Amino acid sequence: MTVRVRFAPSPTGMFHVGGARSALQNWIYAKQQGGVFVLRIEDTDAARNKPEWTEGILSALDWIGIERGSYEGPYFQSEYAGEHRAAAARLHESGRAYYCDCTREAVQARTGSQYQGYDGFCRDRGLPAGEGRALRFRTPDEGETVVVDLIRGEPTFENKLIEDFVIARGDGSPVFLLANVVDDMTMGITHVIRAEEHLPNTPKQQLLWDALGVKPPVWAHVPVVVNEKRQKLSKRRDKVALEAFRDEGYLADAMRNYLMLLGWAPSGDREIVPWSVVEEEYRLEEVNPSPAFFDEKKLRAFNGEYIRALPVEEFVEACRPWLTGTGTIAPPPWQPEEFDADAFAAVAPLAQTRIALLSEIVPNVDFLFLAAPLIDEAAWAKAMKEGSAELLDAATAAFEALESWDAETLKSTLEAVGAERGLKLGKAQAPVRVAVTGRTVGLPLFESLEVLGRERTLSRLRAARVRLV
Repeated sequence: MTVRVRFAPSPTGMFHVGGARSALQNWIYAKQQGGVFVLRIEDTDAARNKPEWTEGILSALDWIGIERGSYEGPYFQSEYAGEHRAAAARLHESGRAYYCDCTREAVQARTGSQYQGYDGFCRDRGLPAGEGRALRFRTPDEGETVVVDLIRGEPTFENKLIEDFVIARGDGSPVFLLANVVDDMTMGITHVIRAEEHLPNTPKQQLLWDALGVKPPVWAHVPVVVNEKRQKLSKRRDKVALEAFRDEGYLADAMRNYLMLLGWAPSGDREIVPWSVVEEEYRLEEVNPSPAFFDEKKLRAFNGEYIRALPVEEFVEACRPWLTGTGTIAPPPWQPEEFDADAFAAVAPLAQTRIALLSEIVPNVDFLFLAAPLIDEAAWAKAMKEGSAELLDAATAAFEALESWDAETLKSTLEAVGAERGLKLGKAQAPVRVAVTGRTVGLPLFESLEVLGRERTLSRLRAARVRLV
């Protein structure tokens, strides 16, 4: 048997990080088993999907390494409407489904409870198909449905507690439960690896597989992803869009490494590992069924480690979208003609050790490419204390007299200026840093001054001195 897995997202907005994790788990399992990864877009809800969101899914998968052309599909659920209707008809003809004209209000009136499920009122009425009549699946009255799950063992569901559920609406269109099952059958899916939230649907879907005469797939329900309050990650409440993390400057390698740790861990006391190790060691049956905490602080730390591990040339290239802007990344505060690639290359190794997100490169280097620095007023107020004007005068005069403009000479010169005023280097360089870069923190000061150059440095020191008057 060739293993066939599927990832079946709905194009209803941004790509959820939980969906990205499920996609990666399916992808790795298929590769390990020599199987096939199928992408199916569940687009039957026309009111909630847009073509650009489908493209968003494809580009997000590209970004995490599941690239177009390397999998089967994408297929679109809407293209299989005929198969869905045919399956519904077969279930009705075989007596496994019946038509029902009960409204929610009528069921509630009979049961006396808004919480009790459908009471089977239309089971034996023999209603034909008609407008407003839903098709319900006739669940067994006795016995149990056992779901064999690679992660959760054998969850067991009493059939008498499973209500006769709707498989086609009053207009004849099949609902998700049936469409999903028929699509998996049509595409020969052997293993369904998906989020825990779908587990309650599984006994119903397994009953449909059995009723349609096809052996159910192997199930594996991966743990739900939660926030720091242990609430399920929500698009409305939490930061969950994979595209947002991408545009903020997370590296794809860091993101997919971290996502695979949500419920699983590689061997040894390690978490940051090459992707080849994940592909080799990951075992679906070793996934922890407990909820997995999506810790953005930890992800950020991961990303910083990955950034620092890049060869400098790759780091420079990775920063390019933030240095120029793209369709989804805002342009930097300087004009394109103001950017100096050589200057950036000179400070790139310094910046690489200091940022955790690629987007942080802009405030670290913008002083190099702007006519005047962007002054952080809080930083200015903190650095420009009493005596700062005199210190800037002295530093300017000392720098003007230098024959050599290099980081070491600049450092020793300012150190001497500070010593004359009873200041250690840290105190002496604070006003100079803010005058030149606009901020109290950033790249090493003297290497920055060397790259910025004599004339621009002196010009900014003089401008700061005027601002202090």
